[in-house]
Amino acid sequence: RARMAPTRLALFCVLLLASSRADDAPLGPVVGVDLGTTYSCVAIWTDGKVEILANDQGNRVTPSYVAFTESERLIGDAAKTQAALNPANTIYDAKRLIGRKFSDEHVKKDMKMWPFKIIEEAGGKPAFQVSTQDGTKTLTPQEVSAMILGKMRDTAETALGKKVVNMVVTVPAYFNDAQRQATKDAGAIAGLNVIRILNEPTAAAIAFGLDRKASQAETVLVFDLGGGTFDVSLLSIDSGVFEVLATAGDTHLGGEDLDNRLIKHLVGLLKKKHPDKDPLKTPAALQKLRREAERAKRALSSSPEVRVEIESLLPGLDLSETVTRAKFEELCADLFRQTIVPVEKVLEDAGVEKSEVSEVVLVGGSTRIPKVRSILKKFFNGKQPNFSINPDEAVAYGAAVQAAVLSGERDKKVQDLLLLDVTPLTLGIETTGGVMASIIPRNTVVPTSKTKRYTTAEDNQVAVTNKVFEGERSLSKDNRLLGSFELSGFPPMPKGEAQIDVTFDLDANGILSVSAVETKSGSTARITIANSDRLSGEEVERMVKEAESYKAQDGRSLERVAARAQLEAYMYACRKLLREKELRGRMIEDDLDTVQGALDNADAWIDSDIGGDAPDASASDFEMKLASLKDETVGPVLERYDASPEGYGTTEGGSMDEEDYDAQAHDEL
Repeated sequence: RARMAPTRLALFCVLLLASSRADDAPLGPVVGVDLGTTYSCVAIWTDGKVEILANDQGNRVTPSYVAFTESERLIGDAAKTQAALNPANTIYDAKRLIGRKFSDEHVKKDMKMWPFKIIEEAGGKPAFQVSTQDGTKTLTPQEVSAMILGKMRDTAETALGKKVVNMVVTVPAYFNDAQRQATKDAGAIAGLNVIRILNEPTAAAIAFGLDRKASQAETVLVFDLGGGTFDVSLLSIDSGVFEVLATAGDTHLGGEDLDNRLIKHLVGLLKKKHPDKDPLKTPAALQKLRREAERAKRALSSSPEVRVEIESLLPGLDLSETVTRAKFEELCADLFRQTIVPVEKVLEDAGVEKSEVSEVVLVGGSTRIPKVRSILKKFFNGKQPNFSINPDEAVAYGAAVQAAVLSGERDKKVQDLLLLDVTPLTLGIETTGGVMASIIPRNTVVPTSKTKRYTTAEDNQVAVTNKVFEGERSLSKDNRLLGSFELSGFPPMPKGEAQIDVTFDLDANGILSVSAVETKSGSTARITIANSDRLSGEEVERMVKEAESYKAQDGRSLERVAARAQLEAYMYACRKLLREKELRGRMIEDDLDTVQGALDNADAWIDSDIGGDAPDASASDFEMKLASLKDETVGPVLERYDASPEGYGTTEGGSMDEEDYDAQAHDEL
């Protein structure tokens, strides 16, 4: 797609948005937190630079683990250290559950590889179940995430000697709104104010580009492969302006999936020798396997092979196996190949060639794996990936910079910084014939507000139902319904005379509000989309892929809708013509009956299973029906009276943005 540099006015407006909070009231210290699947990190802007804050163990990253013993709750390093001894009550991977349903296929698969218990709560949501000193306790993913955020706050308060309430928290770019809102809720549970949800690859791009002195704009691809999620974002970086051009990813692909392949391989080797033994069914054994698989994976990044030794994996049974790097790469070959798909997608969406990418920036601990780097290097025709920033700390670093901007930091380095992020999927409403009318296309810069004008489909219509959808398919039924609301109370008018402006407002955190107003009467209605109904990253990818594979099918469907609309428009114009007293007075009764009967028969055919909403009738069937009315029945009769419905009773309708206006039939609600 063509890319245009943001105007000075646009930059000024967004800068005002970014700093307006700071003008309202002092926020105190605002920290940036990378809330990771496996590890978390906290940072702050101080004395003109970012400082990564070490925890009470002196470590700059903290395991995203929470454990319950008979006497206390442990968070971070202390929780992970005792995990093998207390596997059922040591919980992690909250980020893999947050905002998901218990019935989610990924949740089902993950449960088989976790030593702790997951149960289904009201509303079909998953929750952890643990034994504590106060008895059995159920914890939501938000509560566990809140504990980790609380640990990050404690780390910051100890380092700064000040109370910390405000945070910028990062999430995967492909997190859906339910997951984003749940992350904000986790902050609230911890008594924190999450002032901004920031996309992880965007944060990493800030870390990479903040001090970079480039003579011209650079196109940078951020490849962020972490412990549990994977994002790819393509950005333009120019003089402190970070514009996201496109984003793609997988909210369920990361280092833990590689660990699971190693675990299953080791279990397979064990079962060949001991067919009656299955360590996956024993929490303690599973936790030991997870610990050693992670260690082996890390070792294989620098060694060609590693020995995996686990004493007493099961009672009276030790495990001792050698794993080579070649074997590891074979076990995970499909996962490594999967990482290239989003890379291809962002380049395609942004209309950028491989050769135009200035730097490929690696983020996330899993990018240390040699195979990941070699696949990327090969894809970019020998271009060496850039690993100049710390892959474990880059996201927290960028979050701290954004936190500084939002807190009103006057340092020149951050004062002029501007982020322009995007929405990953098209947002629109359903119009006549079930057509999805795009209002905010995917990869549109956020925050954004877009308005388009629609009209009524029937005479004397006094209400319209606005159905809001998300997806890339041409017909709304193939996309995800986000919500619906009714606009009513406007006076009866002939078809096409009402003017209904529909406005979509998408804020910086990705929360969508929709409003509609009938301009003549002033009737209004609005809705804020419920986050629980938004799409997961996997669904986004699936829908984009389906949109491509079903392009021909969508074309046929649109042709059918357009042909039906032409038939109905002709019939409507004929009926409106027949209501004129002058014409009715001249027509003999037989001719009037012929025309009326033909129109009634066509109506009945449209309402039947063949011509109705069922897909039995093709576009050519509707065209033949229209031709029959024009050439054989209605048309010849009306011609005898010098009356023609052509162009009679049609409306101008149409959207406010004429570039997006496709067909008159599609602008009716």
